Amino acid sequence: MRTGDGPVAPKSEKRHIADFWEASACGEVYALGSEQRHQFRNQAEARYALEPYILDFARFAEGAGREVLEIGVGMGADHEKWAEAKPSRLVGVDLTWRAVLLTRARLQLGGHPVRVLVGDAERLPFSATRFDLVYSYGVLHHSPQTSHAIRELARVIRSGGVCRVMIYHRHSLVGWLLWVRYALLRGMWGLTLSDVYSQYLESPGTKAFTVREAREMFSDFSEVQTRAKLGFGDLLQGEVGQRHRGLALSILKRLWPRWLLKRFDGRIGLGLLIEAQK
Repeated sequence: MRTGDGPVAPKSEKRHIADFWEASACGEVYALGSEQRHQFRNQAEARYALEPYILDFARFAEGAGREVLEIGVGMGADHEKWAEAKPSRLVGVDLTWRAVLLTRARLQLGGHPVRVLVGDAERLPFSATRFDLVYSYGVLHHSPQTSHAIRELARVIRSGGVCRVMIYHRHSLVGWLLWVRYALLRGMWGLTLSDVYSQYLESPGTKAFTVREAREMFSDFSEVQTRAKLGFGDLLQGEVGQRHRGLALSILKRLWPRWLLKRFDGRIGLGLLIEAQK
């Protein structure tokens, strides 16, 4: 094992990000129940009900017999899916101990081998060309230097290997709604979409990218496919808006024309699904 070369963001910046996710792992709001087994089940059920397209995108069964790395395990629902596919080796990395411990517990309950560790996506602790498949869903846009993290993916994946990543897409209903609330209605018209993603979406410094920017970051790969995806945030479903509660949001959720908005799926949406082959 080794540490990837190159500069990384200051520790203080990453500490703020880690502190945000140490308080509550992604999706933990859906982990209801008195027993941990039930919490894991309920969280996974909510995840795939709200984002059923994850299954088609990840194609977990393709991990069978391959060496798989997941970056940003969260509560471990996807990581358990990879484990069920019986890869020859499965490793998970997350910036926070909270996510690592939750994912370890989930895999142990399922009787799966556990190789989940705290690590930095911008400096992965693996030798070059180590994995056949690298997966990261909704994580790398939180990293201070997303482009460096993606170069790390390219470094650790073998020739012919596949990388499947979801990062946030700048042109989304989520971004526009946040801009209306925090820029337009406050008279702060100089705030950009990038500003509101960074300040008001999730952890400090969260980013969103255009398709062109994403393709540039994945330039080390021979083939790159991208697709925008309307998510439950765009459709105001589930527990979206936890940081932005209020009467106006409650009313908007009831009136939101989801049937109409779904016609624009593939062109707008917070999720930017990327599949890249080395």
